[in-house]
Order: sequence, then C-alpha cells, then structure tokens
Amino acid sequence: MKPLVRNVFSVLFPALLAFTAHAADQAKPATAAPGATAAPPPAIHQSSPPFLAVVNGTVISAAEFDAASSEAVRQKFYHGKPPEGAVEQLMRDTANALIDRVLLVEEVKRQGLKPDSQSVDKKIAEYEQRYASSPRWKQERDSILPKLRERLEQDDLLAGLEARVRKIPPPTEDKILAYYKKHPEKFTEPEKMRLSVILLAVDPSAPTSAWQAAETEAGSLRLRLTEGGADFAELARLHSAHESASNGGDLGYLHRGMLPDGIQEKIDDMKPGDLSPPTRILQGFSLFRYESLQPPKHHELATVRPRASELVAREQADEAWSKFLGQLRKKAKIELNVQRYPALAQKPSKAP
Repeated sequence: MKPLVRNVFSVLFPALLAFTAHAADQAKPATAAPGATAAPPPAIHQSSPPFLAVVNGTVISAAEFDAASSEAVRQKFYHGKPPEGAVEQLMRDTANALIDRVLLVEEVKRQGLKPDSQSVDKKIAEYEQRYASSPRWKQERDSILPKLRERLEQDDLLAGLEARVRKIPPPTEDKILAYYKKHPEKFTEPEKMRLSVILLAVDPSAPTSAWQAAETEAGSLRLRLTEGGADFAELARLHSAHESASNGGDLGYLHRGMLPDGIQEKIDDMKPGDLSPPTRILQGFSLFRYESLQPPKHHELATVRPRASELVAREQADEAWSKFLGQLRKKAKIELNVQRYPALAQKPSKAP
C-alpha cells in the first residue's frame, strides 16, 4: 500500500501547483496573452506565451495543461510505447477537458449553484488522514488546503451539474426495442470453449535443461493420452501444477480474449476432442484439451430488457451531456495557443 500512497501524493502536488498557476493566470487580463490561429515553425515554440487557451477571457495556463497532459499520458500508456499519433490525440482530449471545465465553472456560477460543504469537508478530512505522517504535507499543508478546498468545491459543483443534465426520463418501450434491434451484438453471449489443462511448472529463470525436461515429460504424458488411453483428468490431478488440478484440469468455459496471446492461436486450430502438443507458456509447459464448444447465443428481449433499458438510458444521458457541452461551446469565445501546441491545430477542437 505504501507505494500507492506515494504515487497518489506525487500526483496531488503537481495538480495543486498547476491549479495555483491557473488561478494566477485567471487574474491577468486576457489581452496579455496573445494567441495564434496557425501552427508556426518549431523554432518559435520556446518564445511563445505560456498558456494553453483563453476561454471567454479566462486563461488556462501552460503549467496546468502540461501537468494534466503528462499525467494523462502516464496513466494511459504506463505499459509501453504509445501508438503513433496517440499522444497528440490525448493532448487534444486533455485540452478539450480543461476548456470544458472552464465553461462548466462559468455555468455553475451563472446558475448560482452551491457546493455540498459537508461532502467537501469529508474529503479534506480524508486527505488530512492519508498524509498525516508525510513531512511534505506538514510543511506545505497551510498553503495547499485553501487551493485543495477550492478544487474540491468546484469538483462537487461540476458533478452536481452533470448529474442534473444527465437526469432524463426513462426510455420508452419503442426506444428500447429499437436499440435492441440495432445492437444485436450487445445481447449475444459470445462463443465459448471449454478447455482442460495439464501444467508442468518451470521457473522462468530456470536453466534450459529444466525447460527441456518439462517438454519431454509433457510429450510423454501426451503419448499416454493419445496412445495409452490414459484419463486426462487423472493425469492432471497427479502431474499438473495448475490450480485446476484438483478439478481434473477443467478450466470451464472461456470466451475469446481470456487466453494469453499465443495460446488462443493454437486453440483456434483445434476442434472439440483435440489435444494440443506440448505448449510453452510463461509458467512452464502445458497440454490443452479442447473439451467442447458453446456457440453464440442471442437472448430474447424479454430476458435482457433491464440491460437494454440501462444501455438506452446511458446513451440518452450521454447525448444530453454532449449536447449541453456543445451549446456552451457555441456561445463561447475560445482562443487556442497552437503556436505553443501545434498538435491542437491538427483537428478542430470540439465537445466530446
């Protein structure tokens, strides 16, 4: 748990510092931050003004955008290298989210909404408890708390506004039926295969000789199954290191996507009753037996009506929210700093 706390804490302070920079920029006249309408040569980037956008006179600072986009990239692509163009698209999404936030904060003020003070106090108390033993929290607490409260109050107001916009009447039977017919794949249970496995475990760091021995043993077990008439379940109970061994190696019904890459391809070439050759996986060598196949099953509306109704309601709520954001955008004056962030000029900025 400690590493998780440190990660959360490391994210909190950059976010609060960025929020502080954003608040400071809001106090400056918008005219002090010149914008651009076209992407210039890269040489200009270093001297361009430090802001992302001016939204109805409110400045979104470069510090806030840089912190938000960096965190978004870290969260989404922590597992490896991002695909080509993915970072630029994420930057555009992040920019849109920050712009929408400014517009929504303005709308909250226009409607005169008030935050739930008890809810905000409770969240602040949670922060106090979580970081009570942190020297950095003790040192910077007094300067952070006012900004943290302001941010949490905004979050509470925006969540309340979104909930109100998304609160729409339940879908009619006609719309539920139309959705059901239009999206049959959402109400179809995918094809499933029932598999059994015998795993001969090998430590990933074991020498080659250990892997060769496991492969030889797997081959011997396969011969006992194919030519000696041995019982798969019994051999699994005796030899398998997999957790399914006590159940005779039965893995139950699995659908596509549940098996690791490399194994699924081998299973695709098999049919019910087939036994795989010795197959190397991360944990060792294994034998798979394809027990049976359960074809796709499309459910009648009467069976899935609650799910269909939920999906229609969610779609309608999403449409209502998207329309609401679009209306705010239409009335807004938005100036993007594509001089500093050319990626924002590659696609028109619009509501999600």
